Amino acid sequence: MAETERLNAYRNMWLMVLYDLPTETKAQRKAFATFRKNLQGLGFSMFQFSAYLRHVASRESADVYKKRIKAIVPEEGAVCVLEITDKQFEKMELYLGTKRKPPPNQPRQLELF
Repeated sequence: MAETERLNAYRNMWLMVLYDLPTETKAQRKAFATFRKNLQGLGFSMFQFSAYLRHVASRESADVYKKRIKAIVPEEGAVCVLEITDKQFEKMELYLGTKRKPPPNQPRQLELF
């Protein structure tokens, strides 16, 4: 593995947003739907129910997205943002049932130099 590839494996990040939002009242369901729609608008894809995932190119970019997520958190509930390096993400083991869809593909990495 080339040195730049090895360093990129620790520099490239994945952001995982885990949330638990109440949906008992109509207003809570609307806040839930708005939060979920805003997450998708920020480029996050559903990994599991209440778990969304996005690839970012750097820690600085991850910080920008964390600020954006913080701005859209509903008044009630809990939202957790987890940073995972590309190296850690590749070690994730995912077990799927026979009728489920395969996990999302990792986005293609552009190399400028």
